[in-house]
Amino acid sequence: MTNDPHAALRERALERVLQGPGESDAALRQAAAEGRGLPAGLQPLVDKIHYHAYKVTDDDVARVQAALGDDRAFELVVSAAIGASWQRLRAGLAALEDA
Repeated sequence: MTNDPHAALRERALERVLQGPGESDAALRQAAAEGRGLPAGLQPLVDKIHYHAYKVTDDDVARVQAALGDDRAFELVVSAAIGASWQRLRAGLAALEDA
């Protein structure tokens, strides 16, 4: 891959979100970023974030907030979103590299 001046910053941001201090367990945040391996009650929201983010509703988030509380629900959503964006970015960069 070509020299990317922003790669190190992205890596640090991803690491901070997934492995840094937080209210939720780092393994849960990592699973949300990967989009798999979550408890059944959390998987539907994470799936929506990964594959159809525009379909996420207030009710989807409220269900997770009721289960986890505000801070842990926020961390789950952010982890899923950063993981999904990271996957798309890598796919896009790979496509550009192949072109």
